[in-house]
Amino acid sequence: MAKKKKGKSFSSFLNNPVDYTLVITVLLLLAIGLVMVLSASSPTALSESGNSYKYFVRQLIFGVLGIVFMCIISKIDYRFYQKFYKHAWWISLILLVLVLLVGREVNNAKRWIYVTDSLSVQPSEIVKFLMIIFYAGILVKNKDQLSLYGKGFLKHVCLLAPIIATLLLEPHFSASIVIIGICSVMMIMAGCKFWHFLVTGVTVGIPGIIGLILIEPYRLTRVITFLDPWKDATGTGWQVIQSLYAIGSGGIFGAGLGESKQKYLYIPEPHNDFIFSVLAEELGFIGCAIVIILFGIFIWRGILIAMRAPDMFGSLVAIGITALVAIQVIINIAVVTSSMPATGMPLPFFSYGGTALFILLCEIGVLLNISRAGAK
Repeated sequence: MAKKKKGKSFSSFLNNPVDYTLVITVLLLLAIGLVMVLSASSPTALSESGNSYKYFVRQLIFGVLGIVFMCIISKIDYRFYQKFYKHAWWISLILLVLVLLVGREVNNAKRWIYVTDSLSVQPSEIVKFLMIIFYAGILVKNKDQLSLYGKGFLKHVCLLAPIIATLLLEPHFSASIVIIGICSVMMIMAGCKFWHFLVTGVTVGIPGIIGLILIEPYRLTRVITFLDPWKDATGTGWQVIQSLYAIGSGGIFGAGLGESKQKYLYIPEPHNDFIFSVLAEELGFIGCAIVIILFGIFIWRGILIAMRAPDMFGSLVAIGITALVAIQVIINIAVVTSSMPATGMPLPFFSYGGTALFILLCEIGVLLNISRAGAK
């Protein structure tokens, strides 16, 4: 009797278990985030449309779709993306140029492409992931040169320059910071020298940031407001002052879920970048600590997945996705607590934004696939 031919498997680790600790952490963050979007957005949604559930329903739909795609993507071999790392750079540039050409201007910035009047896409969220793929691929290719300043450090920094320049034309300063941070972490982990970053940062980076702040009046205003928000308490300092009131009034245990006072049109758009303030007011120090611990677990598992990845590409993609979440969490909480000047940084899994949530969950799917590869 002839033996049956064994079918070729799409991936040698397809049936390996994912990191269930990471899965549970992500689901908990998503669940708490959805509850907080419902709570924080209801007054704004009611005043705008008469429907308290307007923002929550939309976020829920994208969350469910994101979970479905996360499960599907967790089955796709992450090594597939390595074949297209060069394409990722060009697609990133095309998307950002497209925003400048056809994007709709909102609050003096072009960051969104509107598919319909109610559905928009922020290409910078896609670009963040594409740059992770590109840098993982290029750093693997040039791994023997990374310790050198010219061919290792400077060359890879220059590859990032057109992307950042295009983002700054939108302008999208916060996305630029995140992408620079992600790529820097990946380069250091790949083998670039830390002192190259230190020297270049002091001589070029810091003067460059100061220059960008000085040439844009709104950035300078944000810095001045950060130094003394009460100087213009009813104007530029209003949002951060209301945020501090919300956090301070939360105390240890909070006022109770749904009991925030500051979300009633005091904090502008409380379901967006300042949703952590509402969380602090309603759930108090205990609630904030739980959320921060969950993010800490996420970062810990992401680092473990990167360490256990079977190759350098997988390791760099894992550390890139982990850094993406970590940087955004740190900056968002720093902004709402007035520990740094305000910038439009969303809190992952929490801030309202359907397409951003969907893309983030897809990225988690890639991270889970890498965890399958490293499973023992």
